[in-house]
Amino acid sequence: MATQASTNPESQSSNALVRAIHRHYSDTTYPRSDQTIEREKFLIFNIPFNRWAMFPTAFIFQAICGSLYAWSVFNDPIDSFIYGSVTNAATGKSTPAAHNAAVTFYIAVGCFGLSAALNGPWLERHGPKLAAIIGATVFFLGNMIAAIGIYTRIIALLYFGYGVLGGAGLGLCYISPVSALQKWFPDRRGLAAGFAVCGFGAGSIILAKIPQPLTAAVGLPLTFVVLGCAYFAAMLICAVVFRVPPPGFQVNGMDMYRNKVEKSGDPEVNASEKAVQDYKDPGANMVLSAAIFSTEYRIMYIMMLGNSIAGLVFLSRLANIIKDIFNKDEATAATIVAINGGFNLAGRLFFSTVSDRLGRKNSFFVMLLSQVIILASLPTIMEKRVYWAFLLVVWILTSCYGGGFGCIPAFLCDMFGPSNIGAMHGIILTAWSLAGVGGGLLFTEVYNHLLANGYTVKDPTVYSANLHWILAVACVGFFFFLFVGTNVRDRLLPKAKGEFARLRVFGHLVRMGSFGVRFVSKADEDAEWEAYVDKRRAEDHAGHSVAAPEVGSS
Repeated sequence: MATQASTNPESQSSNALVRAIHRHYSDTTYPRSDQTIEREKFLIFNIPFNRWAMFPTAFIFQAICGSLYAWSVFNDPIDSFIYGSVTNAATGKSTPAAHNAAVTFYIAVGCFGLSAALNGPWLERHGPKLAAIIGATVFFLGNMIAAIGIYTRIIALLYFGYGVLGGAGLGLCYISPVSALQKWFPDRRGLAAGFAVCGFGAGSIILAKIPQPLTAAVGLPLTFVVLGCAYFAAMLICAVVFRVPPPGFQVNGMDMYRNKVEKSGDPEVNASEKAVQDYKDPGANMVLSAAIFSTEYRIMYIMMLGNSIAGLVFLSRLANIIKDIFNKDEATAATIVAINGGFNLAGRLFFSTVSDRLGRKNSFFVMLLSQVIILASLPTIMEKRVYWAFLLVVWILTSCYGGGFGCIPAFLCDMFGPSNIGAMHGIILTAWSLAGVGGGLLFTEVYNHLLANGYTVKDPTVYSANLHWILAVACVGFFFFLFVGTNVRDRLLPKAKGEFARLRVFGHLVRMGSFGVRFVSKADEDAEWEAYVDKRRAEDHAGHSVAAPEVGSS
């Protein structure tokens, strides 16, 4: 029976696929020749490379990626161009005859996350420059096909062009500079991540103002051609700067794994110190596949989903809420949305920078808890129609939402090492895609159901009903977040019999399991840790002793 199974073509094909996936998510080695390393010391015209050049180029590159957030400005013009318009006899206003262009955004968000997840390991193996160039090329082709789709009035071409190709290209582009910056700035990981991703938020503000006058000047199809060409040229220029540090890179007495660089000239002493460091920072040498399937990473995925859901689903309706619930005009709603984008940008930079001092987990604690409290209070605020309170809590909510994107690259790098950051950041972005696509569809379904059952757009219930399940998702994210083991002892200390979870309360280890809740004293924890480290050293020493004769005999 075993022989038959092994010769079955379907079984062999399945096994080959599993092995290919395992290889793809296991190897993140980026081989470079000495000539390539030497060449990367310079930009063009023999201008010496400086790591700080990554900051402005990454910001511009990410700002172009952030044009995805400005897609809503195209919805009505595209629908009117493809399907025509109908005029309301009472008001005299023209509206599109159909509303299908918005689907492009959901397709793009889904392909964005999927592309980032699938291409992350490939990025680490081939470097950020090549990844950025290929991503920009795919995004450019997506814009060209979208232009053809609009011109020929074929909505499927628009979906494929901007939705599939554009989203996939942007997903690869998004993670390219973030991965490189984490390696160049081990001393400022939070700042580096925040500065890069705040460009994404800035793009949605800056580039949203361009399509309308451009469309008036050259027409809608050519707008995608002009923007696609301009974006492509700018992204190629930025990509020239992207690279990863050379072997032996050090900054402020620290390598890119955040290991302290020893000054001793004795190789044996340095080797011993490196062995001790591996126990302190296991993420520095963690294999990608092991990192992806670790408990900490799965918990962080749920945490990111909880942090993203409100910003993507509820805040996307902010303009409608301002107009329908608080009876403000179109201009006021547009101004509030623009200011809200500024808070998104500020949150990305503020929380990521503060996390370098406060700590990643503490920063996420503030962001997630703030969102839970705000989401719980919003139904009451909207019911009472307290406008100033609504704006205050929404802007705080937006800052926390943006802060999550600013902190997550540095958090992942701290936990799992810089060699895995591109792939792991890409995969965790699928939580953002899931929140955007799944959450958006659920919100719309609940919203339309309530409108069909007698409620109107002026009734806060159509929004507060959705806030209940959004709050539940945020609470789940916050609860699981408490169990993220950022401390190396939390991650490596062997579990007690019957233990299924652990967390820290004011620095003290707390175990939970079949025995209930057990607080561990500092003395007991230190004793367990010393026993664990001694066991690891003994096992490594025994392994080297056995392996040494085999190496010599060859």
